[in-house]
Parts: sequence; structure tokens; C-alpha cells
Amino acid sequence: MMTTTDNSSPPALRYRLLPLLWLAACSTLPTPAERATTAQALTLPGNWQASTLMSSTFMLRSYGPAHIRAGKPLSVYIEGDGFAWLNREQPSGDPTPIDPLALRLALAQPDGNAVYLARPCQYLAAQDRRCAQRYWTDARFSADVIQATDEAISQLKTRYGARQISLIGYSGGAAVAALVGARRQDVDRLISVAGNLDSQAWTEHHRISPLRHSLNPADAAQRLAPIPQWHLLGQQDRVIPALIAQSFARRAPAQQQLIVSFPGFDHHCCWAAQWPQIWRQLESGTLAP
Repeated sequence: MMTTTDNSSPPALRYRLLPLLWLAACSTLPTPAERATTAQALTLPGNWQASTLMSSTFMLRSYGPAHIRAGKPLSVYIEGDGFAWLNREQPSGDPTPIDPLALRLALAQPDGNAVYLARPCQYLAAQDRRCAQRYWTDARFSADVIQATDEAISQLKTRYGARQISLIGYSGGAAVAALVGARRQDVDRLISVAGNLDSQAWTEHHRISPLRHSLNPADAAQRLAPIPQWHLLGQQDRVIPALIAQSFARRAPAQQQLIVSFPGFDHHCCWAAQWPQIWRQLESGTLAP
């Protein structure tokens, strides 16, 4: 299981249990191309298509359906940190996720319009000359990253003819969703799934180096207070424990903010499998702590 390190350690308690299990089970790491193939295979049954969005700072990969109902709210699912570290000392050369859980969530949404947005440098690191390891380590939530994501979401909103968007972020993607949501006027709700909503509290809890070149989503909590929010946690999640969401909530208590903890869930299990049921409860207003 995950252990903590002192402040001299790199700024990443690996945040992902699945890649570690993969490495333990396999003698070779899947290449970025193989990881991209995994994502493509997931999207084939729903006939989702890949696209590359150009922002002022990065290229971003998106997957979405060819056609959706224009004018309806659009759910934008933002990926977690991906495969950012090879081990506790060495960042990876490419952060493309081995198992893109946010993509699985987007594909599992049982109704409404949904689209997936990867983080800068995921899937496209080899093609984007601006990609550097800092953007999946201590600058993972930097102003450049947030700006690129914001611009990409605006492009998706225009492409699909949406008036309002819902932001759903998994793990580190929740931090990006919160920081983006705080600067937009068209977000009708924010949903975090095992989300890192207070990066300072997270690094302090695990006694690891601060993310010195990143923004902290908790600093945006006051601006997010008017937006309805659901923060979903796994009771067995040792990567993002409940105290992280609680720390965020204390920064700006909001009447429309709900923290829900799921027994038996951890950082990876069992979000995608249970997402259709969770989504229907979110839509019906029956999801409760």
C-alpha cells in the first residue's frame, strides 16, 4: 500500500494504484502508443471519436460522440494525473494514463451529453514541443495548464452547441475542474470523484514536497461557492482521504455543496462500474451522504 515520504521526496505520492499494480504484474510498461490504443478501444463501442484541441499553450486530446443533442448541458470529464511517475524517484517520460478512469466515467454516463478531456501532454506529449515533465509533476495545476483546459472546454462547448457545462474531474482532474470552474460563468455544477481539492493539504498530509508551480484549488473555493457541488469520496481511498475535501469545504461553506463517501470504494475501485447508478442519483437529487 501507499506510504508517505519526507519533504525531500518528489512532489508525487503516486496518486494512482493501478499503474503500480500493472508494473507488478507485467515485465514491460505499455508504451504511450499502446496506452492511446487502450483509450481508443474503450471508445469504439460508443462510436466516440478522438480530436485534438489547440489552445494558446498546449494541445489537448478529447474523445466524444460524433453527434449529441445541441442546446443541452454538456458534461466534461477531466482526466486524473495519469502515469506521471515511473517510481518514487523518477517522473515518467509521458503522462498518458494506463487506465483512463475519467474516460470510463464519461462512457458510463447513462444519459445526457458527455465528452472526455485529457490533461495537457497526455496522449500528445511527443507531438507538443511545449510539453515538459514539470507539467505532470510540480506544475500539474499551473496557470498554463488551467488556461489550456479552459480554452479547450470553450471549444467543446461551441462544437456541441451547449449553453451550460457540468465539470466532472477525477483525482487531479478535480483540481483542474475546480480551478477552471472558478473562472467561468457557464458551469451549472462541479462534481469531483476522488478529487484533490486542496493540493496544499494533500502534500502536507502525505509529507511530500509542495507543488510549488501549481495553483491550489482550495484557493478558488470562495469563487466556486455559488456553484452546486458534489464531492464523491471512497472510504478506502488512502491516496485522497476525506480530509482533503473537508479542507476544501471549510474554505467556503456553501449551501449547495455535498460530500458523499462510498463504502468499499478506493481511489480506483469502483467508480466506473457504479457510475450509471451514481449518475442517476445525482440527476434525481437522491444522492445523500
